[in-house]
Amino acid sequence: MKNRKIAILQSNYIPWKGYFDIIDSVDEFIFYDEMQYTKNDWRNRNKIKTQNGLLWLTIPTENKGHLEKKINEVKITDKRWAKKHWISIQNAYAKAPYFKTYKEVFEELYLGKDEELLCDVNYKFIYKINEILGIKTKISFSQDYGLAEGKTERLVDLVQKAGGDEYISGPAAKDYIDENLFNDANIKLSWFDYSKYPEYPQLFPPFEHGVSVLDLIFNCGEDAIKKIRNKNE
Repeated sequence: MKNRKIAILQSNYIPWKGYFDIIDSVDEFIFYDEMQYTKNDWRNRNKIKTQNGLLWLTIPTENKGHLEKKINEVKITDKRWAKKHWISIQNAYAKAPYFKTYKEVFEELYLGKDEELLCDVNYKFIYKINEILGIKTKISFSQDYGLAEGKTERLVDLVQKAGGDEYISGPAAKDYIDENLFNDANIKLSWFDYSKYPEYPQLFPPFEHGVSVLDLIFNCGEDAIKKIRNKNE
């Protein structure tokens, strides 16, 4: 019988392709934004490629008391960020083969409704990018299930409540996850491998893997998902 796979991650701003690879690899993906917010992390920023090198796009968030706030409580402080980011993206990718194909979609995301909360911006982009890539994984939220106490205990509890019997984790979590708790709960713990993605035609060499998935979409169009799924071929 096939394992029901669960992944649990904080929301990120226009994440890199590996984030969507994890979503695509599981049966249910749980946003875990009840965690403490960490400033200048992937929650509110990411990188794109430009002719002048890598460029950070950062959403401005409140500084006062941010270390006491959960990710899903953090507010955006300057609504001009969206127009600035969209101008930067247009400048960087106007000559990409598929920029015109997706221009209206992303223009609406950037210049449409103003969200007050950072997490709502992240969700909006992740949902739309899933749609573009053809990823149909069930998306849910940690608050849908409630949280247990303890770092690893919370993850085990969420997997159980979601009916999972395998947890897919990014390799960075090896620093804090207690594998014994998964073993005791009879949940398989698997570490995700980000190391084998193929290169694709990319503007402004040399090639860079660690940029927003927007780079992959604008350069590869409908083939973008193949560049994510074919890493082991």
